[in-house]
Amino acid sequence: MISLSISFVRNKSRDEVSSVCSAIAAIAFVFLANLSQAQGVNPLEYDPRAAQAGGAIFRAQCATCHGADARGIDSIDAPDLTLIWARQTTTDASVFETIKEGVAGSIMPPHQNPDPEIWMTVSYLRSIAVSGTNETVVGNADRGRNMFIENCSRCHRVDGAGGSLGPDLSTITGRRSLASLVNSLREPSSSIGRRFKPVSLTTATNERVQGTVKSEDAFSVQLMDSEQVLRAFNKTELIQFTREADSLMPVFSESALTEADVNDILSYLQSRRGRRLSI
Repeated sequence: MISLSISFVRNKSRDEVSSVCSAIAAIAFVFLANLSQAQGVNPLEYDPRAAQAGGAIFRAQCATCHGADARGIDSIDAPDLTLIWARQTTTDASVFETIKEGVAGSIMPPHQNPDPEIWMTVSYLRSIAVSGTNETVVGNADRGRNMFIENCSRCHRVDGAGGSLGPDLSTITGRRSLASLVNSLREPSSSIGRRFKPVSLTTATNERVQGTVKSEDAFSVQLMDSEQVLRAFNKTELIQFTREADSLMPVFSESALTEADVNDILSYLQSRRGRRLSI
């Protein structure tokens, strides 16, 4: 029943391992006692121990690809799992199925864990989910789509179409308030996502490059430049490397996008939340 990895056990104290294993065993007993329940519903949904035990399982078996904070690793195309409920059609059952069966054609493998452990992992992911807003924007989604393509799609993508310099906006209304989204349009430098911090550098040939860092260590940096080309640089060969305070995103004042324009764009983005998001 217990399938925590050896690496997890080695990195935890005996008391921590004992506590987690006891929780898993106790929850599994409850689970087995409730097998008659419909399997489309998480049988551990209301058990406060499930998320804690699921967190231990996640860190042991999932964090390598999805990160210790479950926010994903871009370089291997492992998505941010705090956002999986941003899609209105995502359910505990669909997440359970994805974990159990894996995703064909991706690096996500099927998992052989007992069902109780998978439900515990689902409970953990549910507990760390980022929620957005239930407000409904009054706008024209069809017009908003055209406005988005014209003003935003060069750097942002929705449902796989568009640019990659800025964040994917497919589920943005599921994790951000409408007020914060409007603020990001009007004052983009006031809040810049940690994965999209702007930098500028000058090479030994005096080429000036602007972009966002995708990976970095003490000796090198890889960034996506303003033309959305991934480039790698040896830091010792750079004349200048600066972390900028101003976003690469332009300011959309009311003269550029009226309040009605913004509402139409947000209405379009809200309409995309009904589409399923895969892990």
